[in-house]
Amino acid sequence: MPGPLEGITVVDLSRVLAGPFCTLALADLGARVIKVESGKGDDSRAFGPFVNGTSAYFASVNRGKESIVLDLKDAADRRVFEALVAHADVLVENFRPGVMARLGLDSDVLTKRHPRLVYAAISGFGQSGPYSDRPAYDLVVQAMGGLMSLTGHPGQDPVRVGTSIGDITAGLYAAIGITAALRERERTGRGTVLDIAMLDCQVAILENAISRYLSGGSVPGPLGARHPAIAPFESYATADGHVVIAAGNDALFEKLATALDDDALRTDPRFWTNDLRNANVLALKAVIERITRQQPTRHWLEVMAKAGIPGGPINTVADVVADPQVKARGMIVSIDDPNAGTLRVAGSPIRIDGAPPAERLPGAPVLDGQRAAILAELGLA
Repeated sequence: MPGPLEGITVVDLSRVLAGPFCTLALADLGARVIKVESGKGDDSRAFGPFVNGTSAYFASVNRGKESIVLDLKDAADRRVFEALVAHADVLVENFRPGVMARLGLDSDVLTKRHPRLVYAAISGFGQSGPYSDRPAYDLVVQAMGGLMSLTGHPGQDPVRVGTSIGDITAGLYAAIGITAALRERERTGRGTVLDIAMLDCQVAILENAISRYLSGGSVPGPLGARHPAIAPFESYATADGHVVIAAGNDALFEKLATALDDDALRTDPRFWTNDLRNANVLALKAVIERITRQQPTRHWLEVMAKAGIPGGPINTVADVVADPQVKARGMIVSIDDPNAGTLRVAGSPIRIDGAPPAERLPGAPVLDGQRAAILAELGLA
């Protein structure tokens, strides 16, 4: 089925992850994404792992796009770029602020020439503020955005979240902003400029940590796997590993107490309400683990599923890929690569109108692979 963004053309000047993740989401929704690369290509083409010389990392976040190599300081390539922008709906870049201005191709220039253009700039700290000219990577904004102060266990060294959530959230917020800007363009006939800062996005996803600090004054810290305001809501040791139990309200806790068949959970006044359970969370964990350690994880998963209690195993990546629910939802897809052959990567989580997910998707582009076709389309062959 054609995607809802079919007919939208995106010129993608971004590289590595934040920008490419944004344009991947747009491509999955049906947009045509033309990736403009430097002579050596996106930096992530050199990131492993490699399959027959092809970066599986690059392929996973650039599938379904086209590639053309342009030197924006070269007069002939610049004419090609400007012709591309003239035919585009969206431009995405994740240069440090000031780079596009030095090229004479910043948002002021391009949106004046092309009033319908949606221009999205993704950067570490945004186009304004005292840090705007600083470089940034995911690790930097995870640290500065407070996320690392909340991750890990009390008393241990700071821990980075295990995926590049600083880049990914910026890419997703940019994609949301772009789709909203395209909708606004339908109403007004004009595009707009989006300024997406990775640090801003980290602040936005701090959930209740900021509200807890601003309302109560205490500085949140790492809590391991548990939730700061709900109990029981963490991982618990079993006879052969761990199980996650998330009894998010009093009714679920009653079900849990019944399922675990323990008088202490039913009668101990320290556990009668969520506030009391949260205040006595270490005692609660000790009681639950006294029970859960008696049987393997699989047993408790079956018990919770039968009782309707949210919970699950702590899967490895290998477990996730093999999980029957993940398979049923089509979240692992195949893409074709001229050098690597068939690669398996994560698919899109967006399901529209009940359409089944595609089992096979277009692969990532060879560097400059669509140059001839793009130039012919622009009348510049």
